[in-house]
Amino acid sequence: MRPARDLDAGSAVVEFVVVVPLLALLVLGVMQVGLALYVRSTIASAAAEGARVAAVSGGDVVAGEARTRAALAGSLADGVIDDVSVTRVASGGIATLDVVVRARLPLVGLLGPSALEVHGHAIAEA
Repeated sequence: MRPARDLDAGSAVVEFVVVVPLLALLVLGVMQVGLALYVRSTIASAAAEGARVAAVSGGDVVAGEARTRAALAGSLADGVIDDVSVTRVASGGIATLDVVVRARLPLVGLLGPSALEVHGHAIAEA
């Protein structure tokens, strides 16, 4: 009869091979969600800033778009931007400026959304 300790020989290697891929997927998933949230936050901040600049400059949509692009320049989000547009919108009788930024999310794999649309709003000042 073999000693009890010999029956467990090699079980640590098998457990390692089973657990490490699952742990790696979990870590990559958390990193992916963090990256997507960072990109969305950066784009939302730039869109809001562009809307405020357009509102303060008398409704100048070109200034709003330029400020949005400048705020995104040099950030990780700059490489994923597809389109930036600024429009005047009447909402409840109040003139507002709406900055829309369309981007691709830098996702690995086919899970989750691949497109992102973020809006920034500001009330137009006379």
